[in-house]
Amino acid sequence: MMDIGVSKRYALALFQIAKENGNVDQLEEEVRVVKALVTDSTELHQVLKSPNISLEQKKEIIREGFASASSHVQNLLMLLIDRHREDYILGICDHFLQLINEEKGIADAIVYSVRPLTNEERTEISASFAAKVGKVSLNIENIVDSNLLGGIIVRIGNQIFDGSLQGKLNRLQRQLLG
Repeated sequence: MMDIGVSKRYALALFQIAKENGNVDQLEEEVRVVKALVTDSTELHQVLKSPNISLEQKKEIIREGFASASSHVQNLLMLLIDRHREDYILGICDHFLQLINEEKGIADAIVYSVRPLTNEERTEISASFAAKVGKVSLNIENIVDSNLLGGIIVRIGNQIFDGSLQGKLNRLQRQLLG
């Protein structure tokens, strides 16, 4: 079982380095690329997990695959390989991106709707709900839920804002019976 504290410590260290060097935006982009490659490339994922591939071979694959990445990101990946902590890469990426979002005042939100949201609707939802949770804006993941009758349900962290038609009907029923 992976220790979430390990991922957080590596992510925090990388975040502090990025802030000290003034290249937070650059490292954010690089970490997003690392996360996407490790997530999307089953071959890379298998190579990193394989006990049959030597540490030097893994490092060489990382050097070639992430040649354009900064030395900070490359060094982090090399360190993880040296310490047999390749499984922590995605967790470190997630925690690093969370730190970036906290610094920028951005929260992740899941919005359930009957149909895909337009960019204008995303912008309006972001502005409206970000203010409710004390953030500047929201990164919205839209999930189309055909079980909804209408409206939206917004989940930000552990808060749920139910603006669905079913939710409104349930509240009305409770008031009438209440």
